[in-house]
Amino acid sequence: MRTQMWINGVFTPGTSGNSIDVLDPATEELIERVPAGNAADVTAAVDAASAAFAAWRRMPAGERTDLLHEVARKLTEKTEELAVLLTREGGKPLVENRDEMSWSAACFRYYAEISRNIRGRVIPSVESSQLNLVLKEPYGVVGTIVPWNYPILLMAWKVAPALAAGNTVVIKPSEMTPLSTLAFADIFDHLPPGVVNIVTGYGREAGEPLVLDPRVRVIAFTGSLETGRHIARIAADQIKKLHLELGGKDAFIVAEDADLDVAVPGVAWAALLNTGQVCTSTERVYVQESIAPAFIERITDYARGLRLGPGLDPDTDVGPMVGATYRAKVESQVAEALAQGARALTGGRRPASRQRGYFYEPTVLVNVDHSMRIMREETFGPAIPIMTYRTFDEAVRLANDSPFGLGANLYTNDARRVKQFYEEVQAGTLWVNDPLTDNDAGPFGGMKMSGMGRELGEEGLDEFRETKHLHWDFEGGVKPWWYPYTRQG
Repeated sequence: MRTQMWINGVFTPGTSGNSIDVLDPATEELIERVPAGNAADVTAAVDAASAAFAAWRRMPAGERTDLLHEVARKLTEKTEELAVLLTREGGKPLVENRDEMSWSAACFRYYAEISRNIRGRVIPSVESSQLNLVLKEPYGVVGTIVPWNYPILLMAWKVAPALAAGNTVVIKPSEMTPLSTLAFADIFDHLPPGVVNIVTGYGREAGEPLVLDPRVRVIAFTGSLETGRHIARIAADQIKKLHLELGGKDAFIVAEDADLDVAVPGVAWAALLNTGQVCTSTERVYVQESIAPAFIERITDYARGLRLGPGLDPDTDVGPMVGATYRAKVESQVAEALAQGARALTGGRRPASRQRGYFYEPTVLVNVDHSMRIMREETFGPAIPIMTYRTFDEAVRLANDSPFGLGANLYTNDARRVKQFYEEVQAGTLWVNDPLTDNDAGPFGGMKMSGMGRELGEEGLDEFRETKHLHWDFEGGVKPWWYPYTRQG
């Protein structure tokens, strides 16, 4: 198990001598300790990334493609080892972490091929003696601050396009799940030293210096709205390029023509995947009133039948939450909703059978409304609050009644509803009859307070490239419009 930082191709314990305890959320037991990095460690990592940039950006595209394919190959080879490690430190069921490794390898493969085909374009010139080129070039050093819920996948979504575009990278993983990221030192070790660096630490001591270093031209961050706002404030003086994927409060509309045999497990999947700790988790469900009684009864039975347990137990459906603070937030929102008239049909408590670990039962709530915090603020836990609606116009209005706009879901077979949904719902990703699937070729990101920028697809590559316009007159003659400046006498 790698427990040291990775800087300039060398493992290092860091300069502070302090450490971070990494706990198993299923047992609350210590797994390992990693260095608590500080500004000096960040400076060393940025030094290394800066020194490596000139050669990396000029590497022939085919060579860079081969190196990124090798990352994917090595990641695939280590899938089981990494999935087990991530389950231990993050709590997700092992089967979900195997998927995360597969998705992450696919992302590196996708951007490996993008790297082979990076291009600008020739644009029409205004005179026959001119050549006009639009050039795309890397920024330089990219700082990536990665969350704990999908630490490998969301690292890949940033690092793969950044490297493909010719940038070098400093990764700051979450202090809650650093071990799986540190294990990537062995996956990145065939890259030239300094191209990828990993610094562990807390946000104030390691993340903030990374944002403030003027040599770091781009910060790519996934995390909470509060932290994203702080990053934006401290980066403002440098007019630094920010790529922020922040909170969500995703809506799921279930129309009256939905097939409940599909919609019930689909909504449960969207709401309870990774114990609800997904940026695009369904956190608001709107069901047409004519089918609401049947839907509510069936999803309550479905949620009640899910098995809680450690992620390494093959019988587990829903694992623990990542930490006590996050569980407490869910408990607070549910308790407040109940006090305001909501009703819990199942869940709403810690399981009596689990005395250790950060477990919380899947919870179905009815009699909720938009005055309640559980319908306004991000929950990031295993809660399914359900409201009913009469008309589809009302459902769309409810879906848009949020400061967030990351994703939204719909179950229907009516093309007219689908058209209204994609035209009117304010969210960066829309799923119809296919909740929470990703496509490496399709852009991902949010509207409104869910952030700025896009990951994945060609748009995700452009987040890490600057655009330059070359205007070249290869005859270089005197221009007639220079007349006032060339007049003699």
